Amino acid sequence: MDYPWPEAGTPLEQIATPMPVIDEDRLAANIARAQAYCDQHGKAFRPHIKTHKIAAIARQQLDAGAVGLNCQKVTEAEIFAEAGFDDILITYNILGHAKLARLKALNSRVAKLAVVADSEVTIAGLASTFSADQPLTVLIECDTGARRCGVQTPEAAALLAEQVAAAPGLRFGGIMTYPAVGGAAEVEAFLARTMALLSGKGINCPVRSSGGSPDLFAAHLVPSATEHRAGTYVYNDRSMVRAGHCSADDLAMHVIATVVSRPAEDRSVLDCGSKALTSDLLGFTDYGAIDGFEGARIVSLSEEHAVVDLSKCTEPFPQIGRMVKVVPNHTCVVSNLFERMVFHRNGIVTRVEKVDARGTVW
Repeated sequence: MDYPWPEAGTPLEQIATPMPVIDEDRLAANIARAQAYCDQHGKAFRPHIKTHKIAAIARQQLDAGAVGLNCQKVTEAEIFAEAGFDDILITYNILGHAKLARLKALNSRVAKLAVVADSEVTIAGLASTFSADQPLTVLIECDTGARRCGVQTPEAAALLAEQVAAAPGLRFGGIMTYPAVGGAAEVEAFLARTMALLSGKGINCPVRSSGGSPDLFAAHLVPSATEHRAGTYVYNDRSMVRAGHCSADDLAMHVIATVVSRPAEDRSVLDCGSKALTSDLLGFTDYGAIDGFEGARIVSLSEEHAVVDLSKCTEPFPQIGRMVKVVPNHTCVVSNLFERMVFHRNGIVTRVEKVDARGTVW
């Protein structure tokens, strides 16, 4: 049975719920704002498609001036290569025969493909897969404070860079980091020290890639970085508002939900459970904000239900059958939960786009 995707011209209050909806004007403004900032400060901008996973939006980003795309997995990159994108950076350690074989095939049809590595094991796998007639570009991932992946010191980065440069099937492309929020000084120190070490070894470091939406508008504080990567900025979410990256007027994504039960005066239930809203808390104590209803808190999610505590709600909350707009804590996860996204302008549906890379997790 086909899901009841709405046609262009349909008012949002007539669509089936739960449904993520994207405000066209806010989307376009977010794209323009980020690109203008990077242009102003001489940074290449490489948007991360993990937030939207939609080729049509990636095209909007490139049309605005982005240099290429950032993907997280090989299968994501395959989808966007098939859609015609030819400059892709995969910011993930790629391991195992199956993934390496697909990466090799991808490298043969993408004009500019690059990956990252932070260990000898990852580099060895890449080196054994690629050959000098069609080399793969590799960036060394550096941990500049986020404590996720990445080598721990500039010295370790320089050592791995030498290994990449020495492998016939690999080409050293530079260094990459996903920093901690507010960590510009640490990023700059790490990048500058690594560049100095590489220069001393006669190794060119053309790309120094930093990233993150919370610090997107502080990218100028890392002068050694040549490019910035960001994903969440394109929609924004509750966590981005809290971080000071944007205001509520910059929120392009909402999840429209319907009140399906009012079992008690201080409790409401919505139809947007964990299969429609992310269970990510990201430091919040609830699962999303409800637009226009201060104090209403989504305190629990089951698969198909969101329970809302109304005990501190300052406005009369809608009754059964009425709709509300939820601001997700984290938009990126919501994108992977739905087959399509509904776009609108001033509450009227403009288009429905397939989430092209939904489910591409390896």
